[in-house]
Order: sequence, then structure tokens, then C-alpha cells
Amino acid sequence: MNAAHGNALTRRQRIALALLVGVPVAVFSIWALVDNTRLYLVTLLNGLTLAALYFIVASGFTLVFGLMRNVNLAHGSLYLLGGYVAFITAERTGWWILALAAGFAVAAIGGLLIQALILRHMQGQDLRQTLITIALSIVIADVLLWIFTGQVHQMEAPEWLQGPIRGIPVINAYSAYRLSLLGFGIVIGVFLWWLLNRTRVGMMIRAGVDDRHMLAAAGVNVNLVFAITFMLGAGLAGIGGVIGAVELSMVPGEDTRLLLASLIVVIVGGMGSVVGAAIGSAILGLAETYGLVYAPTYSVVFTFVILIIVLAFRPRGIMGRAA
Repeated sequence: MNAAHGNALTRRQRIALALLVGVPVAVFSIWALVDNTRLYLVTLLNGLTLAALYFIVASGFTLVFGLMRNVNLAHGSLYLLGGYVAFITAERTGWWILALAAGFAVAAIGGLLIQALILRHMQGQDLRQTLITIALSIVIADVLLWIFTGQVHQMEAPEWLQGPIRGIPVINAYSAYRLSLLGFGIVIGVFLWWLLNRTRVGMMIRAGVDDRHMLAAAGVNVNLVFAITFMLGAGLAGIGGVIGAVELSMVPGEDTRLLLASLIVVIVGGMGSVVGAAIGSAILGLAETYGLVYAPTYSVVFTFVILIIVLAFRPRGIMGRAA
């Protein structure tokens, strides 16, 4: 009887959520398509490509915070660090691929130092991790401000991605580089899903999160596994910084913006879920982009409305599971 009641309650929640979200979205989409089809579709692509950038950064945060339960609020600073290093590398060498590798490597090394020297000794101490990494983020941001000043820095897209793609139905033309972000996001998402769910390393990561002492007893170097995972998560922030250096430009404050976006994505998508991070990124990117185009005065409100709705119906996030 209780099980049946629980199932009925779940069905009512789904119906309520569909009505609460689906109906307004459907009505808005029909109106926007009729009013200006091209604007609606361009905004859709802008939202999805912004979501891809959010996903690349947030997927690293998902590994570190959502999966490993390490509170690294310096994640946004690693994004900024990777972007600045990539900008300098591209400016001096002219090689965008080399800049991408440099941004990833520097952020990954920075993440490794944070994990090995600080967070490794604070397992389970969330408040200490939070305070220490906030302090680190402020220090890193101030050092970068001192080196690069408050001037806006922006990288050029690689030659093979410069200019628009023409001949797209209705839209006519769209930025080749921006459209490539969808490809970057999909490749990284598939790789992370495969790594965590289909490889021995992924099995060890998940086992170490659940019971690190049992994994250590099995002869696995848990600290090494966690260090590699943290490096990968930090490196993804660096890759996001390289991409953002072209698309959004590098300027003080972007680290806070991307950190906040990563937090929202993890909360909405569910802790430790790569698929959830992808869903959360898509929701945030589309809501932010459509809000700026159709309701700029209230665009910021949409983000918090999403949080309220998701947490009301799915307190652990869309793809979150019980601890």
C-alpha cells in the first residue's frame, strides 16, 4: 500500500512538473517561432554552445566536487589561469592547439598541487576545504590581475574555425568556432562517461569515493587515483578557459561567473553525474541565453527559478541518487 502510494505520488510530481515547466516553455516556443523564427533558432544555437562551454568547465567540477566530494572553490580561478596561459602561448607561438595543451597542462598541475598539498589532508572536512579554496581563489585571481591587469584579453580562433558557416536553412550563417563548441562538449562528455563507467580506472575512482579504506586494502594507491582524477577535473577547467578566451574573452570576474555556473550545473544535474552535468548545462545555457534575448531585465531570475523548481521536485538533482 505504501509502495503504491509512493508510486502515485511520483506520478503526480511528474505531471505537476510537466505542467509547471512544459506548458510555459511550449507556449513561449510557439510564440517565438511565429514571431521571429530566425531569432529563435539563432538563440537556440547560442544557448546550446554556451551550454557546451559550461559543461566542459562543470564536468571537471563534477569530478572534483560531485564525485570525489572535494570542495574546490578555486575551480573558477583554474579556468582563468588556463585561459591566460593559453592566450600568452597563442600570442607567442601562433599555435592554437599548443595553447589548448598549455592551458590544460597548467590548470592540471595547479589542481594537482591544490589536491596534494592541501585537500588531501582535509578529507571530509568540507568547511575547511571551502574556506581554504576560497582564499586560494582570491590569491590566484589577484596574482593574475597583477600580471595581466584588468585589460580584456581575447584569443583568435584557429584559422580552420574562423568565419561563419553559410547555407544553414533559416539561420543562413553561424560562427564556425562557436558551433564547434558543441563538438568539443560531446567528445569530452562521451570520454568522461566511458572513463567512469567502462574502464578499470573509473571503477577504482567510484570505489574509492564509496570506501577508500577497502580500496586501499585491495592494494590500490588511492591517493594516486584521486590525484589523477583531480588533475583531470582541473585540466578540464583549463580547457574551458582556453575556449572561453576565444568566445567570451578573459577578464577578472569570469572566474566567479564560471564557478557559479558550475555550482548550479552540479546542483541541478545531480552530484557526480556526467549526464546530469550535461542536462544541467543545457538547462542553464538555454535559460540564460533566451532570458537575455527575450527578457533581459529578468534574465538573472530565471536561473534561480530553475534551482527552486529542480530542488523542490528533485532535491538531489535531476540525475542525483540517494547517498
